[in-house]
Amino acid sequence: MAWISFDVFRTLGFADTLCLKPGDVFRCRDEISAADWVLYPEYWQLNALVYGLKARVFPSEASYRLGHNKIEMSRAFELVAPANTPHTLILSNTPEHAEQAWQDMLLPFVAKLPKASQGAGVWLIDNRDDWNAYLQRSEVIYVQEYLPIDRDIRVVIVGDEVISAYWRLQAEQGFYNNIAKGGQSDHSPIPDAAVQLALHLARSLDINHAGFDIAMVGEHPYVLEFNRLFGNQAVAGGDKAVREAVQAYLLAQSEPTGPNYPRNPPRRLQRVA
Repeated sequence: MAWISFDVFRTLGFADTLCLKPGDVFRCRDEISAADWVLYPEYWQLNALVYGLKARVFPSEASYRLGHNKIEMSRAFELVAPANTPHTLILSNTPEHAEQAWQDMLLPFVAKLPKASQGAGVWLIDNRDDWNAYLQRSEVIYVQEYLPIDRDIRVVIVGDEVISAYWRLQAEQGFYNNIAKGGQSDHSPIPDAAVQLALHLARSLDINHAGFDIAMVGEHPYVLEFNRLFGNQAVAGGDKAVREAVQAYLLAQSEPTGPNYPRNPPRRLQRVA
């Protein structure tokens, strides 16, 4: 095999893999074009790699596109799993729309920034002061109903298989379940409905590397979001388990289908000075 990686830490120990810095994308065009896979590019590289060099990227293009913006993510969720998506409003931030959202949503409700991770850019709106403060932070109104939960579930998917699933218990400060915000992991049994929802979303949307956050309200699962670059600290087996799952998935995709194939058979990559 011959792979290119732009993330040395996520591909430690990968055989026949050339690790490059993101800026090397222009200097190493030939090596990238010849690679079977281009792994973990940065978002700004995606168009140039996929459309300019016809590279086969991992994670999938859909993982990048949908994972980059929570608004696009929520819209996709509403199309493929409407019964499992919290009530969501997405509006331009105008005084009229702000009042419309305030009247439509039941207190408390959740307000988000379109681009944030690890629990940042998410607020619980309890009153008008909270609402006015949020309106100053975001160019877009992006709000969801508040689900009465004190924990959620992280389902980690590589390829089209679940490699880990665990509860995330609420942080002492309340509201946030993110490990980065002080939430705690719990490896008690996970409802199958949560796992099946994550698999349905991944397979329907062509997402092959993600940590899905699923909330259980009674026995009904709701999807909150997914993270393309998820943390591994609570995954059973940690970084090593994720790297092994990624390698197994990539090797299983033995019949490349991109525009470079089958004209250009794979070759071993040469180290770049």
